[in-house]
Amino acid sequence: MTLELSHLTRRFTDYPALDDVSLDIPPGEFLALLGPSGSGKTTLLRILAGLDYPESGSVHQAGRDLLALDARRRKVGLVFQHYALFRHLTVADNVAFGLRVRPWRRRPKRAEIAARVERLLQRVQLQDMAKRYPAQLSGGQRQRVALARALAVEPDLLLLDEPFGALDAQVRVSLRRWLRELHDEFGLTTVFVTHDQEEALELADRVVVMNRGRIEQVGTPDAIYQDPATPFVCEFIGKANRIDLARVGRGMAAGGWSFGEAPWGAGVERALAYVRPEQLALDTSMTEPGWPAQLRHVYRAGSVAHLELDAPVLGQRLQVQITREDFTRLGLCAGMNLHARPKRAVVFAVDGATDSPSAAGERWTWIADGDPVPALV
Repeated sequence: MTLELSHLTRRFTDYPALDDVSLDIPPGEFLALLGPSGSGKTTLLRILAGLDYPESGSVHQAGRDLLALDARRRKVGLVFQHYALFRHLTVADNVAFGLRVRPWRRRPKRAEIAARVERLLQRVQLQDMAKRYPAQLSGGQRQRVALARALAVEPDLLLLDEPFGALDAQVRVSLRRWLRELHDEFGLTTVFVTHDQEEALELADRVVVMNRGRIEQVGTPDAIYQDPATPFVCEFIGKANRIDLARVGRGMAAGGWSFGEAPWGAGVERALAYVRPEQLALDTSMTEPGWPAQLRHVYRAGSVAHLELDAPVLGQRLQVQITREDFTRLGLCAGMNLHARPKRAVVFAVDGATDSPSAAGERWTWIADGDPVPALV
């Protein structure tokens, strides 16, 4: 049963929390809402949960108007960042709470509630802690209790509002992998709000990137990262070197490096190229073409090395990422002179009148030693 969101608008005084948002969520999908604070992702989640309502727009599922139903009738499970567990109830009672407060006609029998709670605690690996209280649990254990409570009511839709935001990094990594396995096991439709890019790209089937109440791009994690639809997505997702291009003859170039002829013709004089740090190749012999640069800083992080290069020909510094093996093989050290050349870039036309990316959205994906390829939409 596809969840259909159509033209949702929600304003707080003069601020557009949601601005004409439309989205389809297929059954069984794990969807991540990703964006900076104030982008509208939590407002959208609250509308799905029945905790807020839009000024205009609709939400339908299998012919049902969800906006006409109160929160208890939507069959939605909601997990907050700060657990929201009842401190005076045991773990088992917290998980059973949503079932026990149902109207008596729809309330399962006590034995059925107890059996369901026991099964869920086994699924979340807390079967030995049923009689403990929240204060006796770690942060990760409390979050698993909150997830079990949301699953106890057998929701059609599971909503997660930055559920790992209050946890330390190591616990977050283990819990998000466990969450993905749980999602697949239950066959849930899950909407996950986060500002953590790594979480969204690792967990989700699709990612919705939001900014100022609008959807910037919807796509698979790979499409979002490799073929961003807007400059905002380029800069928000991962790291990217932003390089100004100018028309030279029939092509676009920067610092003597030609990106070839843009597919939008000769009417555009300037463009912006975004190059990921791992999409820059280095030449220490200085014999290959590229931008002359000096290695300023080296930051080693596990299996990769992050480099900062000073490229005077571009008037900026470049961020480069290479494997630790390549770093050792090239014999790199601070102060070394080398050449850097792009292997791939996403290029956006710049409107000369506004000095900003063209409203028409012209862009293309440039690949070295190959023809430009269409961007994924």
